[in-house]
Amino acid sequence: MEKPYYEGRFHLLDGILYHRTKHTCVIALTDRTLISTILHECHDSVAAGHLSEDGTLERVKTCCWWPNWKKDVSEYCQTCDKCQRENRATGKSFGMMIQIQEPNAPWEIVHMDWVTALPPGGDRSYSACLVLVDRYSKSPMSLPCHKG
Repeated sequence: MEKPYYEGRFHLLDGILYHRTKHTCVIALTDRTLISTILHECHDSVAAGHLSEDGTLERVKTCCWWPNWKKDVSEYCQTCDKCQRENRATGKSFGMMIQIQEPNAPWEIVHMDWVTALPPGGDRSYSACLVLVDRYSKSPMSLPCHKG
């Protein structure tokens, strides 16, 4: 006969019921008011900062357990008013990914980026530089510049 899932996983110690797994031993809850408080503290509180569903699951599992707790956490996060407002889809379409053609000669395709907020240097007190990298040879070039 197959062993029930919950058998041997509960322990009563000093009047408090605990749920034990292979790696944890946490308080087992049945009071829905207390469960609501836990969900609020693990998702909505300032310390939690409206974590994702996965983040909220991680916080809950370190402190307590109740039947169907993962489903409750999922529903709580999916119906969180603030998360729904902040994480709503904007309707903007995503850009199309295109493959950049490989160059046939040096300096045909160049990658560029700025390095700023450098300490002033050189006789002209340069504070930035433009970095160029040739896609063909991977050769870098740096040009000193003034910011602004």
